[in-house]
Amino acid sequence: MCNNNNSNECRCIAEILTVINILQDNAECADACLDTCDRGFLGCAVSTVGCNTRPIMLYTCAGNGTPWSMPTTKENVDCTTVGVTCSSVFRVEKVDGCCATFRVLAANTDPTTVDTIPYVATNSFFTMNLNCVCAIRCLQDTFVEAV
Repeated sequence: MCNNNNSNECRCIAEILTVINILQDNAECADACLDTCDRGFLGCAVSTVGCNTRPIMLYTCAGNGTPWSMPTTKENVDCTTVGVTCSSVFRVEKVDGCCATFRVLAANTDPTTVDTIPYVATNSFFTMNLNCVCAIRCLQDTFVEAV
């Protein structure tokens, strides 16, 4: 899949991301069932707020098992620099063929809401060629404000 210019190679991941994007656009909290990336609804654990996001982590072919990370700000920074705030948790915002746009999610630091709202939205976005992605990991569905 990696470094392959065949646009059909990204279909598996693109289709899952498309489903996640549609679910997020039509978010309603349903009863829990099999907790997979392509589960047909957004479901919350015990929570009083509805779910609107299925947070994901991306793994690239060259990442050696390390999740892809991006800065939580729009500043031009390197995530390997000490003191730079980066995240490897994202919200899919758009899928167009083999390209997907993601919003970087940051860890919620508010101790009063961190148990029910583990992530906060940032204004940091990036677009990735899905031919570069070899795996995605879905985290527990949640509510993210301002998305």
